Amino acid sequence: MIYQPKGVCSKAIDVEVEDGIIKSVEFTGGCNGNTQGISRLVVGMKAEDAISRLRGIKCGFKSTSCPDQLACALQEMIDK
Repeated sequence: MIYQPKGVCSKAIDVEVEDGIIKSVEFTGGCNGNTQGISRLVVGMKAEDAISRLRGIKCGFKSTSCPDQLACALQEMIDK
């Protein structure tokens, strides 16, 4: 699934989840080192666990962040 994040520098998040486990995450745009780190950390994790850890993280004065938007993408996938 390709998710269009809102309120952050990244333009897209490509997420693959299989049987509730995150298989891959790729951000387009954003802070390259940080988004690569987030992606590597969550691969192999249960989507629900990643959501609980990432939801609500803010970037500076923004009301959201790339990790928070990844949580939104994962939640949208679970809700479908």
